[in-house]
Amino acid sequence: MSKAIELHDISKIYEVYRPRNANSRNVLAYFRREKMSIPAVRDVSFSIDAGEIVGFLGSNGAGKTTTLKMLSGIVRPSSGQVSVLGHEPFRRRAEFLKSIALVMGQKQQLTWDLPALESFHLQGALYDIGAGECRRRIDQLCTLLSAEDIVRRPVRKLSLGERMKCELILSLLHRPQVLFLDEPTIGLDIAMQLAIREFLKLYNQEFGATIVLTSHYMADIEALANRVIVLDQGRVVFDGARDALVKAHVNERHVTIRLSRAVAADELSTYGKLIQLEGDSAEILVAQEQVANTLAQLLAHLPVTDISMQAPSLEQAFPRLISPKEHA
Repeated sequence: MSKAIELHDISKIYEVYRPRNANSRNVLAYFRREKMSIPAVRDVSFSIDAGEIVGFLGSNGAGKTTTLKMLSGIVRPSSGQVSVLGHEPFRRRAEFLKSIALVMGQKQQLTWDLPALESFHLQGALYDIGAGECRRRIDQLCTLLSAEDIVRRPVRKLSLGERMKCELILSLLHRPQVLFLDEPTIGLDIAMQLAIREFLKLYNQEFGATIVLTSHYMADIEALANRVIVLDQGRVVFDGARDALVKAHVNERHVTIRLSRAVAADELSTYGKLIQLEGDSAEILVAQEQVANTLAQLLAHLPVTDISMQAPSLEQAFPRLISPKEHA
């Protein structure tokens, strides 16, 4: 399978300035700033096949957005080589720009006071899409996203979820081969998150687009991506199957039990790590190798009326992989 994206030892170092020590006796210290080099991305290498959906994870400041900006050509790498569909992104050639899209959940591309439909037609003209073909694509995307009515209302009157739908339509109107999504469901309610995820699945299946997705909502990654790349302090610390990441870092099961009467916390703690106890309901973590025996003991010695067990999740595994320090 052909490679849509290839990175080899990519680094990005930002140069910033800060005031010198205010306690210095040197008068010039008050007029000269100190230059600092801050590495945002360090020696990152990976490749992504055409048509693949990859989850891009990391804590705040890990380098996710900087990497997406380098892949989309907004930021030029300090060193290393990057190729997207055979192009060097930072050269920003027209052929390259017509083949990608970058959607950032916290950035808006639509004109605030106009109906989204007007922005769609303008976008079609900018990408040399014929009027008839543009209308057909708009109708197709609106149908996929159930957005036929909202596109005719001024953007300022749309909810956050409705605006996100319109942002996706605008970004996908030119049928990009590679789609970079940075927090596309941020701030959306559960129903809208589900709608966006389902739409992205359909778009990937219908057009074979390569999708790179960053999100702090692990449910987005679990619903869309079988492969994840994890950044920590600007470096890749994991690149592989999502299930392999979970299996390697989560060795217990989350067990929820309901009881016919209240039970003391000390009594429950003998079966595993007590997470929560409220009235007749409790949650405990049980080591993987002890699950069968522990469930039998719970049923035998406690007045259990209901019991359920949660499979290991990406949300449990991710914090155990990255550094505990949160980066700004």
